[in-house]
Amino acid sequence: MALTREEREQFLAEPHVAALSVDAGDGRAPLTVPVWYQYAPGGDIWIHTGKGSRKHQLIEKAGRLTLMIDRVQPSVRYVSVEGPVVSTGPAGREHVLELATRYMPPEKVEGYVAYAEANHGESVIITVRPERWVSSDLGSF
Repeated sequence: MALTREEREQFLAEPHVAALSVDAGDGRAPLTVPVWYQYAPGGDIWIHTGKGSRKHQLIEKAGRLTLMIDRVQPSVRYVSVEGPVVSTGPAGREHVLELATRYMPPEKVEGYVAYAEANHGESVIITVRPERWVSSDLGSF
């Protein structure tokens, strides 16, 4: 059964790991990789990635991407959202801290942020405007 707008937006706002897909061009299948993302109902989605990384380059070239988020408990549910990239800008410590706080246990956040600052290099925030949605709750099996 398809989710209502409120159900799909609330599900997307929960801290699930997304599968990001973007056109890879040159006769290749889309690049599909797991990502952390941030979203508040009714707003845009943002992801954090390395500046100049293959993912960043492909997103810049394509100008749009798809995120697919799913879970299997307590029921099989998914939301897929596609949309255009509306902005790309430099990422700061506050972005890494926001994502780490969303996805990691509190006692691990500062350690992860320090590691990311020391090892990940320059990064960007890519913001996507949700345009097309596909969603379902298939129930419990």
